[in-house]
Amino acid sequence: MYTAFTPGAPWLDTDGKRIQAHGGQIFQENGTYYWLGENKDHTTGEDEVWTWGVRLYSSHDLMNWKDEGLIVPPDLENRESILHPARHLDRPHLLFNEKTKKYVLWLKFCDDSHYAVLTADALKGPYTIINDRYFPYGRKCGDFDLYKDEKGNAYIYFEADHTDLLGAHLSADYTQVEGEPVAIYSGKKPPETREAPTHFVRGGRHYLITSGMTGYRPNPSEVAVSDDPLHGYTVLGDLSEGDPSNTTFHSQPTCVIEVNGRFLYLGDRWMPELNEWSYTGDPRPDPATQKKIMEKLKELGLDPVRDREEAMKVAIHMSEACNTSLADYVFLPLEWEGERPILRWKETWKL
Repeated sequence: MYTAFTPGAPWLDTDGKRIQAHGGQIFQENGTYYWLGENKDHTTGEDEVWTWGVRLYSSHDLMNWKDEGLIVPPDLENRESILHPARHLDRPHLLFNEKTKKYVLWLKFCDDSHYAVLTADALKGPYTIINDRYFPYGRKCGDFDLYKDEKGNAYIYFEADHTDLLGAHLSADYTQVEGEPVAIYSGKKPPETREAPTHFVRGGRHYLITSGMTGYRPNPSEVAVSDDPLHGYTVLGDLSEGDPSNTTFHSQPTCVIEVNGRFLYLGDRWMPELNEWSYTGDPRPDPATQKKIMEKLKELGLDPVRDREEAMKVAIHMSEACNTSLADYVFLPLEWEGERPILRWKETWKL
């Protein structure tokens, strides 16, 4: 049983297995915390499996999580199904609609750059696909976040065409966009394109954390703020402080949750085996992947310290089919300087 948080270390559930809820969200319902996300337990990088469904966990203290099973299981029979493990299912996010009494689940598919929308009468499902190929405004779409305000109005923030980050209203049933989109960021190109949007509200102000677009390679996340959910965002700068790796402590943002007035950042550490080039000096490597990378660097005459930038490019390229079943998490409290959130590293911490 955990008694403190240890960011970046393997996080196990109450059965002693790695928590598999990547790219998702933590939320509270009826006094219980829930965490849903991509189940990567079959994603070894050795075959075509990308994601093995969507998994749900429950907790009363945010540290110790019980596996509640797959709320969206993979479809192993139909290769044409969006839920087949070879499809690139990412970033599951969920809202409960008070009017329809439906749970509305959005999924991203990065292979064809579209969304799918599913609904259910209960949190644990079963979920029914109501739109398996949705392109908001006809745009190719990527990472996204959903937000519901106190009046029940819902919004989506999403990356479009690898150039823009858009915000939009959702329809009354939360299943599609409505009205004209608002460009929060526009005209960018990778790696400057903003993705992994993570929205939260503090003191009536809307904050939006985003990462750059570098695949599984972490990069410096940026934070912006506005008095409106969609319009007028002002960039405040880098989220992290004291991070010599310039990689958001080797993580990509996925959600921020408020707990008793504190705002807690959750990020995915997709490739802990590459931490040799990160700020910690404690790589916890996947031996097979690390061995292949080191052999390739030796072949090319590259030193991981002296030739860090080139070495990272080689490592990222070789890790495109990486073992994300070993991906970890960075869970840290945000600190504040006035109205600006700051992420600082802690080896261990408690609520």
